[in-house]
Amino acid sequence: MTVWVIALLAVLFAWALYKAFRKLKKGGGCCGEHEAAEARVGVPDRKKAHYPYEAVLDIGGMTCENCARKVENALNGAGGVWASVSIASHQAKIRSKTVPDEEKLRDAVRQAGYVVTRFTRKN
Repeated sequence: MTVWVIALLAVLFAWALYKAFRKLKKGGGCCGEHEAAEARVGVPDRKKAHYPYEAVLDIGGMTCENCARKVENALNGAGGVWASVSIASHQAKIRSKTVPDEEKLRDAVRQAGYVVTRFTRKN
């Protein structure tokens, strides 16, 4: 009986090492097993003077840097918006060329799989 228990523990230990190695090698986390990190979507115009309006969005549902990158990419892809998302504060700081359209920004975040819990326009 003891031999079978030791053999079972050895198999479980080997399986755990295998899974840990695969995760370290290929990534993983909350955003899907072995999902590669999402590429950053940049904004073509990076002159702050062209973005006179600002807003802050509190984002719910983000748990890792990959989540923050998905939200940032969704917002930067909205057009006329330059976003910076922080997982630490669970916020997106938005610069916009026009008065920020709250519904448009909420929809972009929703389509990325997250939710805006608070929208604050700074100016």
